Amino acid sequence: MKAIVRSPGSATVINAISTGCGSAFGIKLYVTAEASLKSSKQIFKADKDVDTTLMEICVRNVLDKFNLETGVEIKTSSTLPVASGLSSSSATSNAVVLATYQALVNDGLIPESSLNDSDILNLAIDSSLEAEVTITGAFDDASASFFGGLTITHNPRREILHRAPLEEQNILIYMPNRKSPTAQSDVGRMKLLAPWVKLAFQEALKGNVYHALTLNGILYSAALNFNAEIALDALNAGALAAGLSGTGPSFVAIVPEDNISSVQEAWSSYPGRVILTQVDNVGTQVVDHG
Repeated sequence: MKAIVRSPGSATVINAISTGCGSAFGIKLYVTAEASLKSSKQIFKADKDVDTTLMEICVRNVLDKFNLETGVEIKTSSTLPVASGLSSSSATSNAVVLATYQALVNDGLIPESSLNDSDILNLAIDSSLEAEVTITGAFDDASASFFGGLTITHNPRREILHRAPLEEQNILIYMPNRKSPTAQSDVGRMKLLAPWVKLAFQEALKGNVYHALTLNGILYSAALNFNAEIALDALNAGALAAGLSGTGPSFVAIVPEDNISSVQEAWSSYPGRVILTQVDNVGTQVVDHG
């Protein structure tokens, strides 16, 4: 029986690469994974010509966890742009791990209670690290994608310091005509930012999420040679917060309803596209048990 899982992407509040501590929140752009068991063959299908290596590692790690050998067919589809700083890799690993696990449960190969949320999340992060699609394991991104809402995390310890729903807000994303894989980013330059990113992180812990997002986003824009004017233009047009998400290239802005058209117009002068979405407070979920 097939299992279908939907996992949201996330937007950055604090990028964890410079200090090890980060923060992110779920957004309503999704990776959907459909898993079904086959007698022998492993079949992987992804839309948009996405490399299936991460999917394959996720499935192998779940099967190895239970010392099982079975064929699995995985299909993924996505409304998340890849290599954009919106946690497409974390969403993919969360969706594929949970869908594979649920398919094994559906077919009676393992009990329903074999893994808890933390086990599934850690399997997904281990798979992302093994696939080399992340630098830190992206526990901040992965936890926001898995649980929805806002998470503030200590990535090396894989510890959630704070988790809560985020105020329902409109999110505008500026997506330039380029990709920026996290694993290819300049870590040395990002680590230079540590003292100032720590200040932004303290703001996040105090509950000043919008200030933290903006400060972090402008700092990382400078380190990674992105145009901070993009964030400033959004703020000038009425955004509550704006900054680079992840290691780019996308910028995110939190925008009140009345100012959506103003921010869209401000960003229309830049080449690329603007996506309107919202905060996701639900997280990764099984949408069809088969």
